[in-house]
Amino acid sequence: MYKDKVIWITGASSGIGLELTKQLADSGARIVLSARRRDVLEEVVSQLPGGASRHWVAPLDLAAVDELIPAAEAYLKEIGPVDVLINNGGISQRSLFLDTDFDVYRRLMDVNYLATVALSKAVLPAMVARRSGLIVSISSVAGKIGSKLRTGYSGSKYAVVGFMDCLRAELAEHNVACLTVCPGSIQTNIAINALNAEGEAQQKNDDSIINGMPVEQCVEQIIKAMSKGKDEVVIGRGISGMAPTIKRFFPRLYTKLAAKMEYR
Repeated sequence: MYKDKVIWITGASSGIGLELTKQLADSGARIVLSARRRDVLEEVVSQLPGGASRHWVAPLDLAAVDELIPAAEAYLKEIGPVDVLINNGGISQRSLFLDTDFDVYRRLMDVNYLATVALSKAVLPAMVARRSGLIVSISSVAGKIGSKLRTGYSGSKYAVVGFMDCLRAELAEHNVACLTVCPGSIQTNIAINALNAEGEAQQKNDDSIINGMPVEQCVEQIIKAMSKGKDEVVIGRGISGMAPTIKRFFPRLYTKLAAKMEYR
């Protein structure tokens, strides 16, 4: 299905983005890899089928939101039309609201939400003109439910869900699809890299992540949802996958559980 399709993936150097890169390249897709470090991206590309002759390295700093649209447009002149954009790059948070610097909230919104808006803005005109394309945005279960220590992260991921719902409605007449992915606890470094109250990586893992779904299984489910034309999918096992359903049907119970839950 994805043979020779051009798929742009942000956050392609680690975690879900790296595994998406590997699995989609193995299926025959041509990948545009974005993350901050060119050297890491080049190492990843060297291990993909066809290497640098088949795939592109497109370094981007998602925190530099004012630079994203012109940077993306410059890459598009070299690459040509993109069939699928996967807005995957992001950063999490582990800190109480009353303790957290305001700049942490700004960074979370820039990286997780405004970068998604900017890159979608850059690639969509060509998709609309061709009446073909797919925008995939990786939100989170935290974009469907809230919990302690994640006010900024959850807020930014809720924004992604709302943005994608609106975009999906607007693009339906243009035959461009939108998929929102809400992973729960997945075995990546997201917790280790999560920002603390001062905006530094906390440098420790969460038990829920350690015991979460393997990233390979998560990506298999994402690709399946892409192939089936899904609008939204929640991916996770145990409570991380069930939490949105609990909140939907038993909101007062969820509120009590979230308030009692301790993370440290």
